Amino acid sequence: MMRVSRLASDKSALPQIAVVVIGEAEDAGFNASGLAGARKAARAGTAQISIIDGLAYDTAEILESLDRVMADFDGLVFIGGQGDRVMPVLALDWPEKPFAIVQGHAHGQNLASYDVAQEHSAYLAGCLAALMTMTGTVGHLSGHRVRPGLKGRAAFVQGVVETDPDVRVLTAFCGSQDDNAITRRWADAEIAAGADIIFTMLNGARQGAIDACRAAGRRQIGNALDWTALAPDVFVASALARIDLGVERAIADVAAGRLPQQPVLLGLPEGDYAALALGADVPQAVAERVAAAADGIRAGRIIVRETYEGAEFEPETETGQC
Repeated sequence: MMRVSRLASDKSALPQIAVVVIGEAEDAGFNASGLAGARKAARAGTAQISIIDGLAYDTAEILESLDRVMADFDGLVFIGGQGDRVMPVLALDWPEKPFAIVQGHAHGQNLASYDVAQEHSAYLAGCLAALMTMTGTVGHLSGHRVRPGLKGRAAFVQGVVETDPDVRVLTAFCGSQDDNAITRRWADAEIAAGADIIFTMLNGARQGAIDACRAAGRRQIGNALDWTALAPDVFVASALARIDLGVERAIADVAAGRLPQQPVLLGLPEGDYAALALGADVPQAVAERVAAAADGIRAGRIIVRETYEGAEFEPETETGQC
C-alpha cells in the first residue's frame, strides 16, 4: 500500500517534491541509499520533500497511485529503473511539472534521467570474485529485470571473465527484491551448484541470501551499502554506488525547474560515484588488482559492457529445490 511521509522541514515555502521508491524506503539497500540523498537535500533546504514508498512493482498501479497524488506536488523524483515505464506517461499527464528518474534512462521535455554507474562497481566485484573463489564457481543473484540490475549483471560477469575466463558464473533473477524466502531458496541453489561467492543486487530480501551464505560458510559481495561493516563474517566486499549523490542532484534540478537536456551519467570517470569496499581479509595483492581495474575504468582502458547474452542459472532443473 502506498505511503506518503514528509521529511521534517520548517521551510514550507520551498517547492514540494515527491521522492518515490518501489517497496520499502528503509530497505538496507538501494532505496535506503537513495533516501540518504533525499534527506541531505531536505536538510540543505533544497525542497520540501515527501517520501512515497510501499508501492508494488506493477506499472499500472504505480501510475494510478502517482497520478492520484501528483496535484499535491510541484515535481517528482523516481528512484529505480522501474520508473522507465511509468515516468514518461506521468510526465505527459502533467506537462507543466518537472520530473526525474535516478537509475533510469527515459528522457523527455519535462523528464530528466540520472544514471549512477553502479555497473562500474559491479565490474570490480566480478574481478574480486574471480580472484577470491576457491571452487572456481561464483554466483550473481538479483530480483527485478530492470535496466540497472541487468547492467550490473553484465558488468559483474564481464569482470569475472576478463579476470579469469576459467571461472564459472551462475547468474539469476529470482523475481523479487523483497521476499527473503525466495532469495534464500535461490542462494541455497547457487551454493549447491558450487558457488562459494555470490554477488547480490537486492533490496529488503538480502537477508535470505545472507542466511544461506552463513549456513553454508560461503561469502557474499553486497551492493548499495557497505556490507563489509554490517556483516563481516559473510561479506568479502560490497559494490558501492553513490545513488544518494544522484538523488541529491536530481532533487536540486527538479526543484529549480532546471532539467538537463541529455541523460546524465555519473561513474568513475566523472568522480567517486562507484567503488568496491573490501573486507579486512582480502589479500593486499588482490586489492591491488581491483584498484588497477578501477583505474582502467577511469582512464577508459576498460569499457564496461551493459548487456549479457549468456546462459542463466535455473535452480529447478539443476537442483530441484525451487
